[in-house]
Amino acid sequence: MRGSLATAAPPERFADAHRLESTAVATEHYFSADPSSTQDRRTITVRLADRDLRVVTAGGTFSPDHLDTGTRVLLDEVPAPPPAGALLDLGCGWGPIALTLGLLSPGADVYAVDVNERALGLTRENAAALGLDRVLACRPEDVDPQIRFATIWSNPPIRVGKAVLHDLLATWLPRLEPDGTAYLVVAKQLGADSLARWIEHDLGMPCRRLAIARGFRVLAVSR
Repeated sequence: MRGSLATAAPPERFADAHRLESTAVATEHYFSADPSSTQDRRTITVRLADRDLRVVTAGGTFSPDHLDTGTRVLLDEVPAPPPAGALLDLGCGWGPIALTLGLLSPGADVYAVDVNERALGLTRENAAALGLDRVLACRPEDVDPQIRFATIWSNPPIRVGKAVLHDLLATWLPRLEPDGTAYLVVAKQLGADSLARWIEHDLGMPCRRLAIARGFRVLAVSR
């Protein structure tokens, strides 16, 4: 279904659970499929994969002014991604996670999934500027359902609501390879601990707390 990350293929951009920084969220939801707000394109400098990079962002996407705290925590705390295979950034926004995966694992195929068309366009633009031709920005329904992922990195859209979030994770987490691991960053105050319990009890997937930093939990989910 267009507009939902949890379709026969996956999800959308995540809310920064702890994101109390007002500049991160525009007047319309960044998880809209076709944002109606003006693009208001801008170029910002971010540090990804130990490099200072200039990237293009725009209004109507998640955290267009800077790298949000949750994503920063995720990128700082997770282990290096596999060097090859299929890697997934679930809810890519303008692309910080997908770009990091592409830079760290140039031999891997990186799927950057979102329902927001503006976000997908920005991810494609930023990946092309960095020469990352194996970063594929696509809608959930455009991902081959047979693909299994060596790892999933995600700052999931907590604010879409529990039912939608659960549907999203129930769609994508089982698509890990047998020895694959998904890393999710969620704010403690927005239900990180209860989400971890749901993953274990309802999805039947081992879920452990990998790290705690700046009000966030990084959860590691395995097959």
